[in-house]
Amino acid sequence: EPGQIRRRRAIATRRSPDAGPVRDLAAQHDRRVAQGDLGGKFFYRGDNLEGFNFHREKAPLGVLLSELLRLSDVPEAERHILYANAATAPEHLPGWAAANPLDLPMGGATPRLWIGNGSQTATHYDGSTNLACVVAGERRFTLFPPDQVGNLYLGPLDRTLAGPPSSMVDPLAPDLEQYPRYAEALGHAVVADLGPGDAIFIPAIWWHHVQAFGTLNVLCNYWRAYDSSVSAFHAVVHAMMAVRDLPAAEKAGWRAWFEHYVFADEATAAGDHLPAPARGVLGPASQDRTERIRGYLLKSLQRR
Repeated sequence: EPGQIRRRRAIATRRSPDAGPVRDLAAQHDRRVAQGDLGGKFFYRGDNLEGFNFHREKAPLGVLLSELLRLSDVPEAERHILYANAATAPEHLPGWAAANPLDLPMGGATPRLWIGNGSQTATHYDGSTNLACVVAGERRFTLFPPDQVGNLYLGPLDRTLAGPPSSMVDPLAPDLEQYPRYAEALGHAVVADLGPGDAIFIPAIWWHHVQAFGTLNVLCNYWRAYDSSVSAFHAVVHAMMAVRDLPAAEKAGWRAWFEHYVFADEATAAGDHLPAPARGVLGPASQDRTERIRGYLLKSLQRR
């Protein structure tokens, strides 16, 4: 099958020497609940996307595991789908990090746990590089490169399922009449099937759909630490307000600005003709420059 990757062992499975971390699941964490007849797909609800097909509630992870065990005896068509996402291991499973050290440079990444049953995560991107390791069950990752954004038919940018925007196309049953360009995206797709002990590295901004199988599925992931308050996505949204609807000639002019100050290989040197103390926002990346730009933007956005 085009784009198919055979499963290969990426990380050796380890058995924790201490069962305590699993036994002591006490901390509260958000979980999502969806109906089984939705195929485990957490998504929008209604023709106008006025709501979601799931609800959120807080519960100890131990309660979640007990409920997953109970649901394992329920017929699949009647089974609720439960999902706890991005539970930080140090907070919810004391001892996890010590028992499962990551011998890879991931920039201070915090291990996070994703626990549930047969769920689907809609195609989305992450703003940071991601190392995802399957602990229990099996998962299928379908990846698309960043340049396929126009072929994935994104949902609302400012009202999302959980953080970044998601594709409206169901990869398990794509409607190519409604979403014809998705056929082009499929030509660039890469599929990886992972089992316990397998891992996948997902570069930042790569689109990925994740399907979890079975009555208990656990994944641990590591996002490289980054300043999420400095978001290229927010810059895109701001540009929609400031640039997108301008006359074509003006847009062409601003395209030259973006190329010169942002995208060109030599963009970091765009202010080098100025004395260093006068470069302001044109200066090299630093916390001081970040705060200067943030203050400048906040002041400009507050003007009426």
